[in-house]
Amino acid sequence: MDNDVTERIIRLKEEKEAILLAHNYQRPEIQDVADFVGDSLELSLMAQKTEAKMIVFCGVRFMAETAKILSPDKIVLLPEERAGCPLADMINPYKLQILKEQNPGVPVVCYINSSVEIKAMSDICCTSANAKQIVESLHSEKVIFIPDQGLGSWVAESSKKQIILYPGYCPTHYLLIPDDMINARKKYPGIPIIVHPECPKEIRDESDYIAGTGGMIRLARELPDQKFIIGTDEGMVYRLKKVVPNKDFILLSKKLYCPNMKKTTLYSVLNALENQTNEIFVSEKFIEPVKKMLEKMLGAPHV
Repeated sequence: MDNDVTERIIRLKEEKEAILLAHNYQRPEIQDVADFVGDSLELSLMAQKTEAKMIVFCGVRFMAETAKILSPDKIVLLPEERAGCPLADMINPYKLQILKEQNPGVPVVCYINSSVEIKAMSDICCTSANAKQIVESLHSEKVIFIPDQGLGSWVAESSKKQIILYPGYCPTHYLLIPDDMINARKKYPGIPIIVHPECPKEIRDESDYIAGTGGMIRLARELPDQKFIIGTDEGMVYRLKKVVPNKDFILLSKKLYCPNMKKTTLYSVLNALENQTNEIFVSEKFIEPVKKMLEKMLGAPHV
């Protein structure tokens, strides 16, 4: 049955001049049918560059909104309407306004895992791949970093700037506890552990490498090790096995499962293509300012 659905999706993509973008955390069958699989930065660039008339974004809402902002004239569909991001939902304009009033004149660096409204109130956006470079590119001794305290604290560890953190966090990465690291070391001695910077500090401190999903692929390709333990959503293990097939990858913990990323199915993708459901719309007042801010991010030094 899945083969039939996949074939229909492929046919409809061609008929409707659509491109299917999928985040690294998506289900294996979604990654397999996608035209492009990547991290937030890679998908943002692909959304901006594609000549397709329709973008079907297999991820969560803020990602589809970003694609719409970078390609406002294209049809952008989010196959699963309920696919949100709890981290992004932890901050709202009211809370950010208070934080800005408490720190007048301090630039706001906004993680791409945030709503359009929050991006519009920020000075520049970042992803886990370029957060350090973005913070260092700002001519200010202080920086407000929102909404992820995990990523923000990781940036602060190697920066001379004063980083003002907001107490948001990724519920999936924050399920990890030190015992998970201890158990992995005992079970797989000598195998390097790579964790996502969204993880709590106590997890990062016990890891061998810290990298976003794109960075994990680069490390897996470049390092001589033949096995790696991966500390992020399980979808990344499938992605790594696919792009670095000559090496082995082990999930750090079965807890690393983002339920929102897994809401998208082949059937919801098919429904979106057939019926043009769950189209993403962004208010005109946000498109230009947020687009300029995202383009500022993409043009920042070393990004």
